[in-house]
Amino acid sequence: MSTHVTAKDLGIDLSHGDEPALFKWLIASFLMGKRIQREIAAEAFRVIVFKHQRDTPRKLASCTQRDLVRMLGEARYTRYDESTAERLRKLGQKLSHEYDGQVLTLRENSADVAAFSKQLLTFEGIGPKTVEIFLRDAEAVLF
Repeated sequence: MSTHVTAKDLGIDLSHGDEPALFKWLIASFLMGKRIQREIAAEAFRVIVFKHQRDTPRKLASCTQRDLVRMLGEARYTRYDESTAERLRKLGQKLSHEYDGQVLTLRENSADVAAFSKQLLTFEGIGPKTVEIFLRDAEAVLF
């Protein structure tokens, strides 16, 4: 068994580099970038994105913190749930307001992988680990 959860493991097809897949992978990477068991992070992704259909930045941003805490709880993602919920909302808001709700806009604004990484790091709650996870599967379709 792989030590990493991949986009494919979660049913995300990044091969076409399309926006919905990239956003879903960003959310999964965000959740897995925290100090939490990868199975719980993967389940939190499934609950938020598939069960509750918060699969766009605008839908994610429109959640209340309480809604997101409840969704995280469904997946047993209870460690850091309050801060994670708030940061997920902020991620959706920032992507919606500053990048037209598009991960691809981040890409268009980036000369290279380093510039793209630097932009990702401006999102609250996204650190080097989240960027590493995201690029592990997405770099090939973005650059």
